[in-house]
Amino acid sequence: MRILGIETSCDETAVCLIEADGAFEADLPRRSESKAGFRYKVLGNGLLSQAALHAQYGGVFPNLAKREHAKNLVPLLYKALEEAGILLPNTMPAAGAALVPLKQMLEREPELFALIVPFLLKFQKPDIDAIAVTAGPGLEPALWVGINFAKALSAVWDIPLVAVNHMEGHIVLSLMDTRGTDIHSNILQNIRMSGRLAKFEFPLLALLISGGHTELVLSKQFGVYKLIGETRDDAAGEAFDKVARLMDLGYPGGPLISALAAEAREENIKGDFSFTRPMLHDGSFDFSFSGLKTAVRNVVTKREMTGELKKQVAREFEECIADVLVAKTLRAVEEHDVRAVVMGGGVSANTYIRERLAEALEKADASAEHLVPPPELATDNALMIALAGYFHALKEDFVAAENLNARGNLKLS
Repeated sequence: MRILGIETSCDETAVCLIEADGAFEADLPRRSESKAGFRYKVLGNGLLSQAALHAQYGGVFPNLAKREHAKNLVPLLYKALEEAGILLPNTMPAAGAALVPLKQMLEREPELFALIVPFLLKFQKPDIDAIAVTAGPGLEPALWVGINFAKALSAVWDIPLVAVNHMEGHIVLSLMDTRGTDIHSNILQNIRMSGRLAKFEFPLLALLISGGHTELVLSKQFGVYKLIGETRDDAAGEAFDKVARLMDLGYPGGPLISALAAEAREENIKGDFSFTRPMLHDGSFDFSFSGLKTAVRNVVTKREMTGELKKQVAREFEECIADVLVAKTLRAVEEHDVRAVVMGGGVSANTYIRERLAEALEKADASAEHLVPPPELATDNALMIALAGYFHALKEDFVAAENLNARGNLKLS
């Protein structure tokens, strides 16, 4: 089965075409291995990051993200289909009649309409079985561009639609065995992957950490999720960005703070201050990082902001975040007899947090597998949407175009 994935939930525009076959668990009660032997391969892929454009705002500016998605989707679709070798000239002159409804369908996306019509007139329907698109969570103006794009392609090509929860995409991608994967580019421009599911057992615990989310999600069978912990205010990634702004580091803040923290540990630089680990012993699995930002502000506004102080703050801040994430994850592992822990979302690319969690699981002698994607795949991409979409399409879990809407606060369930 060939699935076209489309991702526009925030500031990455991504299109990916995969070919996959096999089921998830078949009739094996606990093992994730598919009796049918699930396999997938990437046929074509494209991704463009808008991070540099949003840096001037210190964060993602929704209307700019929407405009860039509209500008980038058609070129990325062209790239993915061309790489797959299924971009063929249109030899049916009458095909233009099918494009008439698109003007009304894309009336809120005039720039996208101007780009998609020539493309659809020039090339014929590709050999694709389903179109999977992110329906949420995310920035609704950005989500709508991808959704309307998917609806337009579905209408003209008569290909069914799959609505994908962005967070489920992170989980599914984390479950893939990517050992030995050759990733040619940090922004996945020329990704060439094939693989299968990693070996693990349920129950599964997902630590999802990004700019908009910090969540612990429990799953006892594929596709069924229970949110057991979430942030009550700032997400971990949001806290990284806000603290980076306080220190005049730039955007996105995560990699910049992590680099300074790594230097501090390497040079054995540690400040004479410490930050309270928020909600560490409250008994819940929830998180709160807003107060941590305030603690950082108290330090940087009362002292001369030297290069060494920046390293001290970065180290203490990152270690504070890691302490809380790791402690709550370990407690959830023990309480729910978890057999596999996955990480997903942009902050899961943080090397220090990855290593801390892996070490903690090993030290606790936990029997849970620790599954994380390569850092290049931790951030938003369309591969994860295509993979999650495949498993929904396998169950014929399709959605009518009129029922497909952007849901900025969509939850896993």
